[in-house]
Amino acid sequence: MKMEQKIAVIDLGTNTFHLLITGLQDGDWRIIHSEKQAVKIGVGGINQNIIPNDGMERAIQCLKNYKIKLDEYQVALVLALGTSALRNAKNSKEVINKIYEATGITVHLISGEQEAEYIYYGVRSAVTLGDKTSMIVDIGGGSVEFIIGDGKDIFWKQSFEIGAQRLLEMYHKHDPILESELVQLNEYFEKSLGSLQDAVEKYTPTVLAGSSGTFDTLSEIYCMENNIPISKNDAETPLTIEAFHKIYKQLVSKNRAQRMQVPGMIEMRVDMIVVGSCLVDYLIKKFNLTSIRVSSYSLKEGAMAIEILRLKAQQQQLS
Repeated sequence: MKMEQKIAVIDLGTNTFHLLITGLQDGDWRIIHSEKQAVKIGVGGINQNIIPNDGMERAIQCLKNYKIKLDEYQVALVLALGTSALRNAKNSKEVINKIYEATGITVHLISGEQEAEYIYYGVRSAVTLGDKTSMIVDIGGGSVEFIIGDGKDIFWKQSFEIGAQRLLEMYHKHDPILESELVQLNEYFEKSLGSLQDAVEKYTPTVLAGSSGTFDTLSEIYCMENNIPISKNDAETPLTIEAFHKIYKQLVSKNRAQRMQVPGMIEMRVDMIVVGSCLVDYLIKKFNLTSIRVSSYSLKEGAMAIEILRLKAQQQQLS
């Protein structure tokens, strides 16, 4: 069957670059290719607002590989979205220019607010949010997006520059992490998330809906421990509050080598999973969240959903 039209979204994350390609086939949009690579452009420069040269080289090499896929699938429309590390980097223009020179891919920097909106639409595509008010959380390497809403609307959203790579470099200086570092992390969350506290008081979410790396890995560990089969095509994967607390205690007590031995752990996540889990622990306890959902969809799926809606509206106007 012939693909009539194709769109690609590239999410240039602080830790991971994602490529998602969809095609219009017999009137339906379907995912035809998806991949990710740990590029780690934020390592060694995230808190100084710089993309180091080695990070730039890894970014260009990854995008050269993605360009081969784009050409292979003959993708006409490519949305390449730069997030926290790139939007805050003093040398972002240089990085974006070098990417374009090497690959022909034009990178667009998006604001934290735009990122949060894309994440909401991504999670909503995967998880039936319904009428319950949820706190949607996406823990990236550079920023963390919080969205409070339900299955119909966003009530409040904000992006905070407290991503896992930043936290790792600021607070996770010993391995296993020290109790004093855990205290410092929680004090930092308390100081940094004042506007989130105000929003929670106003909208009273009860559900934590997590997306992206930390939550994916926590769910994977839970499923491996409990022999729950999951597929890479699952839009939502299981996790419970009780299971999270058990996994959290494991993670904060282990060093890197020991964490790698935990079934479900992957190399891409092993460094940032501790500080990411500390944030999840803080949110559950601070805001008395009673259940947890894990969305396999995030920014790239949300950006894709919005772009498809835009194209459909455009076609309706023309017809």
